[in-house]
Amino acid sequence: MKKLFLAAMAATVLCGCGASPEGNISPKVYMTTDISAEGLVKVYEALGVEATGNVAVKISTGEPGGKNYLKPALIKDLVQKVNGTIVECNTAYKGRRNTTEAHLEAAREHGFFDIANVDIMDADGEIKIPVKDTTHIKYNIVGKNLANYDFMINLAHFKGHAMGGFGGVLKNQSIGNASSHGKAYIHSSGQTTDMYKMWDYFGNQIGFLESMAAAAQSVHDYFDNGKRIIYINVMNNMSVDCDCNAHPADPLLKDVGILASTDPVALDQACIDIVFNIEPSEGNDNGPLLERIASKHGTHIIDYAEQIGLGSKKYELVNID
Repeated sequence: MKKLFLAAMAATVLCGCGASPEGNISPKVYMTTDISAEGLVKVYEALGVEATGNVAVKISTGEPGGKNYLKPALIKDLVQKVNGTIVECNTAYKGRRNTTEAHLEAAREHGFFDIANVDIMDADGEIKIPVKDTTHIKYNIVGKNLANYDFMINLAHFKGHAMGGFGGVLKNQSIGNASSHGKAYIHSSGQTTDMYKMWDYFGNQIGFLESMAAAAQSVHDYFDNGKRIIYINVMNNMSVDCDCNAHPADPLLKDVGILASTDPVALDQACIDIVFNIEPSEGNDNGPLLERIASKHGTHIIDYAEQIGLGSKKYELVNID
C-alpha cells in the first residue's frame, strides 16, 4: 500500500517538475514512508549533505498539554548522529514556553533533555540579521545564540496552524528562530516588537505570511546562503492545529512519511501537494486541513518565498523506500 501511495504521488507531483525559475534543474525532495528513527536518519543521509561543526537541530518543543509534537524517540538517533543541540526560542504568547525557565521545564517534561542538550537561543538576548526582502520587515530578530552554530537542521512537524494555515519548514525557520520580540515583529508585519501590542497590528494576513518568508530567507542566507542548512518535514499526527496549541484538535489524516530537501520552498510545496492530492476516505480526511489552509491563504508563503528567491516550487520527488 505504501509503495502504491508513493507511486501515485510521484505521478501526480512530477508532472509539474522541470526547470526552476532560474532555469536550473529542479531540486530533489527525498521521501520515505518509514516514520521511525531509522527512517529519519535514512532521509537525512539521502540528502548527501553532512552536518558538521556545532549543529543546531531546530524543532518545536511543543506546548505542554499537546501531544502531536515530534517525540524524542523519533529524533534521537539523528540528533545524536550529528552531535546536535536542540534549539528553540521563547514564545510571544501566554503559555508555558514564554519564559526561559518555563520553556526549559517544558522541554524537560517532554523528554528532550534525555537525548541532547537544549538551548533556548534567546535566553540571553537577541541579534538582528539582515533580510533581502524589506517589504515588511527591515531585519530579522533572532535568538542571540544562533551565532554559536555552524550548521542547522530544520526539523519540522508538518501540520495545520491557526494563523499561518499550515506549518512546515518555512514557519519553523522564521517564527521558530525568532526571539520573542522577533515573533512580534513578524506577526505584526514589521509594525512592533512589543509582544503585548502585536495583536493590535495582526490584521494584515498577507503581510504576515510575506514577513515569515522574508525571515526564513534571512536564516537560510545566514547559514552560508543555504550551504550549511538542510530541511526535513515529518508528516505525522497532522492536526489542523499547531504544536504551539496546548489543546490541539485530533489528527484526521493518516500519517504519510518523512520528506527532506536542501530547498525549503520545494519541501513545503511537496508536502502541500501530498495533502491536496489525498483522496478522502474513512480515517483519512484532508478536508479540515484544506479549509484551514485556504481560510488563511496559507500557500501564499510558498508563492512569496519563491518570488523573493528562497527556492523553487518545482521539484523532483524521490522515493527512497
